[in-house]
Amino acid sequence: MSPQLTLQTPLELVPSEVPTYLEQLWSPEQQGSTGTGASTFCLLIWQPAWAEQHLVRSGRLKGPITGQQTSDLIAAGRQAITEADLPLSTPPLDGAVIEAVARLQGDATAEDLRGQYIDPALSALMPRRLITLAPTVAPSKGLETLVAAYCPLPEEGGGTTACGDVVVLRGGDAALQDGMTILEPLLPASMPTWVWWNGFLDEAPELMARVACTSRRLIIDSAVGQPRQCLEVLRQRVESGQAVNDLNWLRLRSWRETLAMVFDPPDRRDALSHVTQLDIDVEGHHPAQGLLLAAWIADRLGWTLDSAKTIDEETTAQFHRPDGTAVNVHLMGVPVGQPNVHAGQIVGMRLICQPDNGKGVCVILCADSGGCMRLEGGGMANLDLHEDIVPVQHATPEMDVARLLGGGHDSTNPLLAAAAPLAAKLLG
Repeated sequence: MSPQLTLQTPLELVPSEVPTYLEQLWSPEQQGSTGTGASTFCLLIWQPAWAEQHLVRSGRLKGPITGQQTSDLIAAGRQAITEADLPLSTPPLDGAVIEAVARLQGDATAEDLRGQYIDPALSALMPRRLITLAPTVAPSKGLETLVAAYCPLPEEGGGTTACGDVVVLRGGDAALQDGMTILEPLLPASMPTWVWWNGFLDEAPELMARVACTSRRLIIDSAVGQPRQCLEVLRQRVESGQAVNDLNWLRLRSWRETLAMVFDPPDRRDALSHVTQLDIDVEGHHPAQGLLLAAWIADRLGWTLDSAKTIDEETTAQFHRPDGTAVNVHLMGVPVGQPNVHAGQIVGMRLICQPDNGKGVCVILCADSGGCMRLEGGGMANLDLHEDIVPVQHATPEMDVARLLGGGHDSTNPLLAAAAPLAAKLLG
């Protein structure tokens, strides 16, 4: 289903007038009110959409600017990779792509609908207030504050009974910093507030610290940004006690579930106590997801980290099991011709279990049959080989965020809380 626009053309107000206007908008005395305001949650979104803005500006992509990962945007990103002679394994919205298109000439303009273009997966949850911080590629652009009423479409189960509003703060970096003063009165303490940092985790750190305070529930994507900084942000936020949700971790669900099912038969469970080798292949140069998977396995099996080092796109680590036996972990980035839009997605993994008595087990999981070929080499003949294809989901970021919001959790997933600090240590 296509994203929808707000019920009305957003009204531009000076920042100081926004809180009063929103109070009046949902007042019972307001004539022609669209409905009563929902008592659900507030969602604050950092939505820079740098690649989309520069591709539109340079004439490589038609507007409007929406902040959505559309097929046209991804195709334009892949074309930019070819034109800029970047490695083919570069994700289509990667930082290297943004740097390349930022250097392109052009001054094309298009309507900017960030914050007004609402995905059905989010609108179905009937948020009370959506606040979008929309930085522009023109750093000197002044602050624009837009406000509009909003209701889910009737065919989505909405109507006029539980509506909300959207607020958009758009402008250059300095203008957005100045506009932060209006956020507090717009985020009532009576409702939970989620902050979705829908951008690179190594950009605008001061602004991130300001809007994503520990009392708010944070949604990030550890696949977006420099790997070391991504895992460090995740570790710091987890250890601070903040409720943190990582979309990169969420995308690991099918890998974790498939691996658990492989060892579910009673005759195979004992093999988990005899793991000697773990190999993980990821797309390209971003190891965060692979490290999170390795950290989850190590934590669940009670391994203790002895050493770890990363050279180029290869991470090696040594653990020891509870019985003192060494376990070697190897993560490698492999080039792919058509990379996922999310950097560093897992291509395949191999887990070797070798008990002192009895036949060993080798488990190979792959995103597709081609990914299994490299992992099949190297002395598999004397092991009980089990291969499986992991069903990889292709959900939009908005759908993943909606899954998290629908759960309503006010704390960090305990498995993620245990894996995040260890994953950061693996990278060094």
